[in-house]
Amino acid sequence: MTAHGARGRYDAVVVGAGHNGLVAAAYLARAGRSVLVLERLGHTGGAAVSTRPFTGVDARLSRYSYLVSLLPRKIVRDLGLDVRLRTRAVSSYTPVERDGRPTGLLVGGGERRTRASFARLTGSDRAYEAWRRFYGMTGRVAQRVFPTLTEPLPTREELRRRIDDEDAWRALFEEPIGVAIEEHFTDDLVRGVVLTDALIGTFADAHDPSLKQNRCFLYHVIGGGTGAWDVPVGGMGALTGALAGAARAAGAVLATGHEAVRIATDGGAAEVAYRTADGEGVAAARHVLVNASPHELAALMSAPAPAPAEGAQLKVNMLLERLPALRDRAVDPREAFAGTFHIAEGYQQLAAAHAEAAAGRVPAVPPSEIYCHTLTDPTILGPGPAGRGHHTLTLFGLHAPARLFTRDNDAVREELLRATLAQLDAHLAEPLAGCLATDADGRPCIEAKSPLDLERDLRLPGGHIFHRDLSWPHAGEGTGRWGVETAHPNVLLCGAGAVRGGGVSGVPGHNAAMAVLEASRG
Repeated sequence: MTAHGARGRYDAVVVGAGHNGLVAAAYLARAGRSVLVLERLGHTGGAAVSTRPFTGVDARLSRYSYLVSLLPRKIVRDLGLDVRLRTRAVSSYTPVERDGRPTGLLVGGGERRTRASFARLTGSDRAYEAWRRFYGMTGRVAQRVFPTLTEPLPTREELRRRIDDEDAWRALFEEPIGVAIEEHFTDDLVRGVVLTDALIGTFADAHDPSLKQNRCFLYHVIGGGTGAWDVPVGGMGALTGALAGAARAAGAVLATGHEAVRIATDGGAAEVAYRTADGEGVAAARHVLVNASPHELAALMSAPAPAPAEGAQLKVNMLLERLPALRDRAVDPREAFAGTFHIAEGYQQLAAAHAEAAAGRVPAVPPSEIYCHTLTDPTILGPGPAGRGHHTLTLFGLHAPARLFTRDNDAVREELLRATLAQLDAHLAEPLAGCLATDADGRPCIEAKSPLDLERDLRLPGGHIFHRDLSWPHAGEGTGRWGVETAHPNVLLCGAGAVRGGGVSGVPGHNAAMAVLEASRG
């Protein structure tokens, strides 16, 4: 749309058309409010998009975010979204060498299969029984906490009473998660598999006194009240496409190519200045909802910036001609890669990698995990790649903080990628490089993104995928009723940096919309 078309007065202006901004816009427009969404890029969806990253290859990859766990069914129902999520048949596979032979831990495929895999790895049933007890505890917490994410923030004590399990409260909310892991499990590999959920996008040790690893772990095990991570059919772009369609159908105006550059407010009315390729404009509104990081919000309002965030991941997208064979012949690659394929994520390996990265060194044994979208949902491939049996792989490297890349982003990215793939190759019966497809120019279909690349491409501060360290899902000092409030009553934060933000959830967008509607009724 043109800059002229975006001018005017609205009940709400949403800055940023990522999935949370689209959720907020759809809710407000369905409630009869006039809504304008300003998006800097030429498309909607933000980081939750599907793109064709490889020249001349008909494969639409979820380029940045890729799985869904925290999206409440309530939002899907309320907005009438045509979204399909598929459960992965296997939760995870973790290869390891024990006593000179390749083996591994397969979680999934039914209770009997998982129990047998634990026994094969550890030699007894004790580790599996401990696993069941531990995840029985987190499952009960998930059932109690997840429904609160779309309610006004409970106080800490209210949430504690709702959980009603003092052992679980201590393990998840009061002591470093490493204490609980070491209490429940003795096997190093099993401990590492559990710990990984505390480290996705979070640079921390298992015993970090800040407990930011606990907050990350909590959000990774409560999704949907079960902790399951599902595959969006059609890729992540199918989800954000449905959200954009819902917002437009309700009457919201989505203005792509419109970059917000300034927000001014007196607490009762606000103006958002923006620029386009054709000029500049101003949109007036009663409320402004910012689907961007707290750093970006501070810049838009010429306010002091919050403490800097630091992302800590290596994101790699690949297209393969075939799945590689495994050294562990007891597991089919189609099972191993269907869930989360853990690489170099033993408990001690994770601790060593964190210590090296904290000291400013690229980890000698970088931990990472992989999943294959196309084993669960092949629809993201065009007829050509699908007919030839191609598959996508998404790799997410842990303990890769932004600080490592500041001296030479390109060189360090390549060094870390080589070391990461070498760790994967150690568990394969054939090199991964020989399985990669090639694009129209004959180049291998592989791309890697460092935190600095994400900061440049998506304006994520420090490349932090959650905009900043995750918060507890309860009220704290200055959090406000919904966790989206700012120092200005009519300017709200509806992105991942809000309380109960992070992940592809739509929760901050929902909560910001509820705050606006409550204020309007009041």
